[in-house]
Amino acid sequence: MELGDFIQNFADQFDDTDASTFTAETNFKQLEEWSSLMALSIISMIDEEYNVRMTGNDIRGTSTIGELFNIVKGRI
Repeated sequence: MELGDFIQNFADQFDDTDASTFTAETNFKQLEEWSSLMALSIISMIDEEYNVRMTGNDIRGTSTIGELFNIVKGRI
């Protein structure tokens, strides 16, 4: 599992936010497009792409894409 691929998969969930916005340091909760539905989309993407179960608490406990990546990587 590579960070760059994870960031790309994360960015693919967003329709209106430019892909160049996304880095490991991006605070995804501050993005205009972020919502509870987007959180569900991210949870679903992680389950499908990485076969890792995430919870709402996991999302609430992170702020950046890098932090989320580290949780996923730790569960693989």
